[in-house]
Amino acid sequence: MNAEAYDYIVVGAGSAGCAVAARLSEDPNVTVALVEAGPPARGRLFEIPALFSQQLKTAFDWDFETEPEPRLGGRRAYLPRGRVIGGTSSMNTMLYVRGHRHDYDTWERLGNPGWGYDDVLPFFKKSEDNERGADDFHGVGGPLAVSDPISVHPLLTAWVEAAQDAGHKHNPDFNGPEQEGVGYHQVTQRNGLRCSSAAAFLEPAAGRANLTVLPSTTALRICFEGSQAVGLEVDHLGTVRTIRVHREIVLSLGAYNSPHLLLQSGVGPADELSAGGITPLHNLPDVGRNMQDHTGCFLSFFSRTEPILGPDTSREEQLLRRHGTGPMAWNEVGGFFSSGDDVPAPDIQVHAALGIVRDEGLAAPLEPGMSFGPYVARPASRGSVRLRHSHPYAKPRIFHNYL
Repeated sequence: MNAEAYDYIVVGAGSAGCAVAARLSEDPNVTVALVEAGPPARGRLFEIPALFSQQLKTAFDWDFETEPEPRLGGRRAYLPRGRVIGGTSSMNTMLYVRGHRHDYDTWERLGNPGWGYDDVLPFFKKSEDNERGADDFHGVGGPLAVSDPISVHPLLTAWVEAAQDAGHKHNPDFNGPEQEGVGYHQVTQRNGLRCSSAAAFLEPAAGRANLTVLPSTTALRICFEGSQAVGLEVDHLGTVRTIRVHREIVLSLGAYNSPHLLLQSGVGPADELSAGGITPLHNLPDVGRNMQDHTGCFLSFFSRTEPILGPDTSREEQLLRRHGTGPMAWNEVGGFFSSGDDVPAPDIQVHAALGIVRDEGLAAPLEPGMSFGPYVARPASRGSVRLRHSHPYAKPRIFHNYL
């Protein structure tokens, strides 16, 4: 075994991993390694909000897709996921949306003490630096910048007004006392630029001697001695080595890669592992099961306005960096609705954004217009994440079982 060892190994430097590694390293008496398959998130591509779509289908994207979905006519659904320091928080559209109180209280009722809404709210507040100031639901001084949208296009304002004219109430804060209603999303931006989990949590901790960040390092499998995890086998640019762990390995690779790494390591349904050519070490039938995804669709409408989402010029970039405005900014409006009087919390979320959505958002939105549509917030469908085969570089078989 290699002599390289840490007290904690955090696998996956995404939205959760950056925060976990930074918090663990606040204790100077422990050593922490943060392992990430992708490279550092440097440069304007990861700073300028409106450039998020330029990361899709690149080396910064895991570029997952589902297996053919029977109720989507056999179509495979494209699943972009950030493969970079910061994970998907480095490539998403930066909307700051927490779960509903009902979600956390349900987790607690299912047997998870400490996960009720009243338990997690103080941690949300501690993490925030909300430009609106501190109140019962928000905090200031935390690492994550949360801002009101600076440059809202008149089409988006008109959408909110139209929704109110249709009888939906205005909600000034989707993360406040209640979630239902329509309005403007707050965003994880600072002065108009993206504030990813890497920028918020990891960069301030970068100078700590006890925190080691390992980019471009792919986790291949968890190493076990008997029933105990003792290390992680990784590949850094073609060189395979094993990192030892003294205390804990924290898996924060997201909903697809976390179960996939467990399966590759021999942890999961024994029959599936054996069929895939992997020796079962721990027979845990639920690994990779109960996959849930919120299916939705966009309706796109052309407008008579000037082209909205461009151009990417030096002038427009300076407008963003100096004032936080212009076509390089990004914000969305939307709302939360209940499908009936008998549901305990809103179960439909609607997004509204600038641009015409074509080809799952991969085609350039050249025509002026806007798109909006509903997403199912609490799907009843359940799918799975399974092995494709035993090769550690293979992508998982993802089946959402939509509709």
